[in-house]
Amino acid sequence: MNKGKLRIIPLGGLDQIGMNITAFEFNNDIIVVDCGLAFPEDDMLGIDLVIPDTTYIEDNIDRVRGLVITHGHEDHIGAIPYALQKFSTPIYATKLTMALIEGKLEEHGMIAETERRVVVAGETVKLGQLEVEFIRTNHSIGDACALAITSPAGTVVHTGDFKVDYTPVFGDPIDLTRFAELGRRGVLALMCDSTNAEREGFTNSERTVGRALDAIFADHGDSRILVATFSSNVDRVQQIINAAERYGRKVVLEGRSMVNIIKTAIDIGYVKIPEGILIDISQIKDYPDNKTVIITTGSQGESMAALSRIATNMHRMVTIKPGDVVVFSSNPIPGNEKAVFKVINELSLKGAEVIFQDTHVSGHACREEIKLIYTLTKPKFSIPVHGEHRHLMAQRSLAISVGVPKENVFILSNGQVLEIDGDGASVTGDVQCGAVFVDGLGVGDVGNVVLRDRQRLAEDGIVIVCMSLEPGTNIVVSGPMVMSRGFVYIKESDEFMEEAREVVLSALERIQDRNITSRNKIKDNIKDALSSFIWKRIKRSPMILPIIMENNEE
Repeated sequence: MNKGKLRIIPLGGLDQIGMNITAFEFNNDIIVVDCGLAFPEDDMLGIDLVIPDTTYIEDNIDRVRGLVITHGHEDHIGAIPYALQKFSTPIYATKLTMALIEGKLEEHGMIAETERRVVVAGETVKLGQLEVEFIRTNHSIGDACALAITSPAGTVVHTGDFKVDYTPVFGDPIDLTRFAELGRRGVLALMCDSTNAEREGFTNSERTVGRALDAIFADHGDSRILVATFSSNVDRVQQIINAAERYGRKVVLEGRSMVNIIKTAIDIGYVKIPEGILIDISQIKDYPDNKTVIITTGSQGESMAALSRIATNMHRMVTIKPGDVVVFSSNPIPGNEKAVFKVINELSLKGAEVIFQDTHVSGHACREEIKLIYTLTKPKFSIPVHGEHRHLMAQRSLAISVGVPKENVFILSNGQVLEIDGDGASVTGDVQCGAVFVDGLGVGDVGNVVLRDRQRLAEDGIVIVCMSLEPGTNIVVSGPMVMSRGFVYIKESDEFMEEAREVVLSALERIQDRNITSRNKIKDNIKDALSSFIWKRIKRSPMILPIIMENNEE
C-alpha cells in the first residue's frame, strides 16, 4: 500500500553532460545517487572544475541515509570529496568504483572519517524505507551498475551510464534477466541514460576495438606506438597491454590519472599485467622504438595532459619522431574537437602518423539498446537522464515509440521536484541547485560576477587610473596616471593615452565643482567619463579601475 509519494530531485546532470547527482526522497528518508563534477566550458576562465550545489542535501542531512554510486567516472564521483566537506554520509559502491573514490578521499585527507561499504552486483541495501539493488551493466569502466530503487510508492530503475555488451573484456554481460524480472514485478519509472539516444542501432562491443588495435600493432611493427585514451577506460588499457604482449613490446603508462587509475585496477585484480611488461618512462630509452608502446592521457586535447606536452615538445622524456604512430582511442567530447585537432596537427607536423578512425567505441547505449531496456522493464513513467536537452528529447520519442504514454514522460530540469506514485506523477516545485566553481584551492569563491570580470579582462583588457588626492579638498596632488594591460600597446598609443588622461582631469574638475567628496562617487564619475571617451574613439569597453591614494603629508 502506498503511504506517500516518492520525490525525485535531480540536482545536476540534466541539460548537460556531467555533474550527475540526484536525490530520492520518501517521507523521512533521502538517498543520493552519484556526485559528479563537470569540466569547465571555454568561457569559464581560470576554473578547474565545476561541482554541484549541494545546499538541499546539506539542509536535510539528518534525513540522508547514504550516497549510492553507479560507477567510477569523474562525472559521477568527482565531486564526492568536495561534497563530504559539507556533509557526512556513508558511501555505497562496487569494488573498482570504491577504490577510485578512496583514492580521491585519501588525496583530500578524508579517508579515515568517511564510512564506506563495498557492494556487489545483485546485492540490495536497505536505507530507511528505501531499498537499493545493484544490477550489473556494461560501460566503458568496469563494475558499473544500474540501480533498482524501491519504496512503498513503487520501484524506480536508474540505469546509470550503460550499454549492452554481450562480450565484455572483463566481467560478465549486462544482467538483462534481472531487468526483465523487475519488469514483470512492476516498474514505476525508468530513468535511462540518454547520451546516445540520437544514434541508431547498437553500440559495438569493446572487443571490436581490441581487433582494431591488434591490426595497428601488426601493420606498424617498425614504429614506436603511442595510444591516447581515457585513463578510466580500464578495459581499453587491458586490450592495449594484451596487444603489446602479443607483439613483444614493453608498456609505459604516462599521465598522472592514467598511472593512478591503472595502479588501482591492478591492485584489485581488474587489470592483468604480464610479468615484466610494464616499464617506467625513464627506461624507455633502453629499448628500441619498435619494442615499446606508450599508453597516455590527453585524448581530449587537454593542454596539460601528457600527449599535449609530448606534441609541443614540453615533455621531459618523450619527443615525437618521424615514423611514430599515435592512436587516438577515443572520440572528442562535444566542444573538445578544436583542442583535439590542434594536437593532431602538431603531431602530424613532427612526422607522426595519427590514427583516429575505428579505434574507439562508446560506453553508452544507442537507440535499439535503450528500446530493449524499456521493453524489458515496461515502466509506467519515463524520466530521461544524463544528457543535453536534445538527448533527453530523443529518448522521450523512443519511450513513446515503445508504448509509454506521452503524458507519462517527464523532461525535468535540475532542481525540479517530481512527486510520483502508482496513481500519477507531477512536478510540485523546485529546490536550490546550480554550479559551484573550483579554482585552485578555492571552492565557491569564484561566482558569476568574477567570471564576467575575467571574460571582460580577456576580451577587452583593463585601464588603470592612478592618482593621489588631498584629503578634504580632493585637489589632485599627483597624477592622474593612465596605464593599460591587454587594451592597447602603450608605446604606439602615446597620443591616445594622453587624451585619456585629459578626460580624467576634466572629470576631476567637474567633481570639484560639484563638491563630490565620496570616494566611490569620484571613482564612478571617472569610470563613466573614461568609458564614454574610449567607446566613442575606438569602440571598446575595457575594465576601468580607478585607484585613489590620499596624500597625508603635512
